[in-house]
Amino acid sequence: MPNSQTPVIAIDGPTASGKGTVAQKVAQRLGFHYLDSGALYRLTALSALRRNTALDDEHALAKVASRLNCHFDSGHIFLSEEDVSEAIRAENVGNVASKIAALMPVRQALYGLQLGFHRAPGLVADGRDMGSVIFPHAVLKVFLTASVAARAQRRYKQLIDKGISANMQDLTNDLSERDARDTHRSSAPLKAVEGAYLLDTSALTAEQAVEQILGWYALVKTV
Repeated sequence: MPNSQTPVIAIDGPTASGKGTVAQKVAQRLGFHYLDSGALYRLTALSALRRNTALDDEHALAKVASRLNCHFDSGHIFLSEEDVSEAIRAENVGNVASKIAALMPVRQALYGLQLGFHRAPGLVADGRDMGSVIFPHAVLKVFLTASVAARAQRRYKQLIDKGISANMQDLTNDLSERDARDTHRSSAPLKAVEGAYLLDTSALTAEQAVEQILGWYALVKTV
């Protein structure tokens, strides 16, 4: 069970900034649990699309979120017993997830589920409001970002490597639109909170970013 001594490292940032890869590696290095909060919104989006839930009915969407039967295991994400690790990464699912993440009833429905990941010996949580809303008392808060161009290139490579066709201009436009939506939404907007360490990964490898965060964690542990 968690307590005030169970550390949380909160890593927030925009879409395709690399925070998921980096957060997983940090968690592995420390032997901590890992929470991909964005996956919960994508799971909600996937479930809503499969159920033909009206995407403008925030209360119906909140009900879908509250009834998620999901778990994370060895880098895979399961909805009930189905491995949906790839399905939730589809661009249409991501677009829906970004839209429903702005809805307060959906965010409230997922709040408790996210807190449940806070367990000993520690947690690395990535998302958009981990340090500002879900874990405001995190021992280390990192705001990880990268230029739109760098993020579009990464997303393009991910899709091509998976055999999925992609258009760089479309990806760039999509990321810009998501940034605007996430930054300006009224509920838990994406922002670097006071005291967060800023890390621009535009010119960094994932391993370099991991080493920087581990270095910061070593510093805050001694304070």
